Amino acid sequence: MGGVLDGAAVRRWSRLAADALGRTRGEIDALNVFPVPDGDTGTNLHLTVLAAADAVDELPAGAGLAETWRALAQGALLGARGNSGVILSQVFRGLADVLGRVEEEPEGAAPGGGAGFAGALEHASGLARGAVEHPVEGTILSVLAAAASEASAASKGAEASGSGLAGAVRAAAAGARRALRSTTSQLDVLARSGVVDAGAAGLCVVLDALAAVVTDEYPERYEVPARTAGRTALPEPEPETPGPGYEVMYLLDAPDGAVHELREKLDGLGDSLVVVGGDGLWNVHVHVDDAGAAIEAGLAAGHPHRIRVTYLHAPHEDPHAPHAPHRGRAVIAVTAAGGLATLFEEAGARVVRREPGTVPPLAVLAEAILAAGDEVAVLPNEPEVLALAEAAAERARDGGARIAVVPTKASVQGMAALAVHDPMRRFAEDVIAMTRAAGATRFGHLEVAAEEAVTSVGLCQPGDVLGLIEGDVAMIGADVAGVACQVLDRMLSGGGELVTVIVGTHAPPGLAAALEDHLRERHPDVEVGVYDGGQERYPVLIGVE
Repeated sequence: MGGVLDGAAVRRWSRLAADALGRTRGEIDALNVFPVPDGDTGTNLHLTVLAAADAVDELPAGAGLAETWRALAQGALLGARGNSGVILSQVFRGLADVLGRVEEEPEGAAPGGGAGFAGALEHASGLARGAVEHPVEGTILSVLAAAASEASAASKGAEASGSGLAGAVRAAAAGARRALRSTTSQLDVLARSGVVDAGAAGLCVVLDALAAVVTDEYPERYEVPARTAGRTALPEPEPETPGPGYEVMYLLDAPDGAVHELREKLDGLGDSLVVVGGDGLWNVHVHVDDAGAAIEAGLAAGHPHRIRVTYLHAPHEDPHAPHAPHRGRAVIAVTAAGGLATLFEEAGARVVRREPGTVPPLAVLAEAILAAGDEVAVLPNEPEVLALAEAAAERARDGGARIAVVPTKASVQGMAALAVHDPMRRFAEDVIAMTRAAGATRFGHLEVAAEEAVTSVGLCQPGDVLGLIEGDVAMIGADVAGVACQVLDRMLSGGGELVTVIVGTHAPPGLAAALEDHLRERHPDVEVGVYDGGQERYPVLIGVE
């Protein structure tokens, strides 16, 4: 092995670490008692590293070192699962920050070898600790710090012998193992349970895999300390109050400056808060009782997506317990308008109403999903509702139902999805058909400007009529009918067979007839459906299939 971790080595390490965690995840899961005894730390670490390895494998064969490290860090960030997985993703980012610069440095100044690795691990340790709102000793953070310290000490004496990288990596792995054994004495809940920290055990497996790649010495198995009898000399403490009920995780598109306030809000809602990332993309993890509030905090900071909500205190299922009877398949549509609610109900959906300009409460949507059936498709019908629907679906899945969120961003997409819904198909096939129908439906709408603003097509004044296509302002005018005709022409310029027009409460008299006349004259081959939606804010909604 050379003086740096080259791209080929990073590839081998990522795949070997994923495989090693796949073989040991059950043993690591069995150690999991902190911060929540939910028995999934090994699984979460495996999924996190697997996502990182997959991202690296997708690179072309000639990808450079910097690109390889970036892919590793980004893949882990996007695929991080659980508290320890999020922290490990920050470790990869820290290593990438330093070791990914090797090929960008002038010759002779590259941060490679043992000293470079030790510095990178120290940087990673600092990043990981800084991402945790309330660090606790006796965890993956302590073991990571010990590994970095041992690597630094080893690198100072090993560079002269030419074995700097191998010596530093070996020292990091051995130091982590020693620190792992000490976690039991650092954290009382571990001592009582007779286990080492599960996340730290997973980190040791990852570092052992790195040592194997660097030294070309592969162990027969990766050690995970087994549970012991625990400490019985001291009296058991009083029963603890159960912690927060939900683990909430999401990716967040947000400016870096918004994250400090987000941290403060989430810290006030629960515990186990970890926020990692940067450059506009973050991975957020927190344990809370109010999952909706945690998601709303993300909405206030930016755009949350890939939302996962897991109930932390779910009892283990009794395999001998009788199963509830099959309740069939259902579709739930979210809308704020009475006319649209009627349209969705007539098409066979169950409707969850929301107030105009708001999203429905998470608990209300989750309860509606649970009550609907064993197989439920959810139509959010607004971009702002989409993230909440994903969170509600995750909560409802804890009850054993199969839930799918069809990513409809407009009511006309929801109607298109419902038009192809077939409860006699297999659920997965039905969801695919609904998703395709929604995706094939372009959507537009009109609204009246409430204030002066800069749009993508120029300055608008209060009272101007804005024509929006796929959420972007495409034209500005003074007349609702005139702007609506322009929107229709623009949307049909790329073709279309069916136009859906949904008029709102404040549409001018005769608008529907005027639009039908325009379509008959300009687009005679297009089928037209006109409906009364009763929506307050938008004079007209338009869909083109």
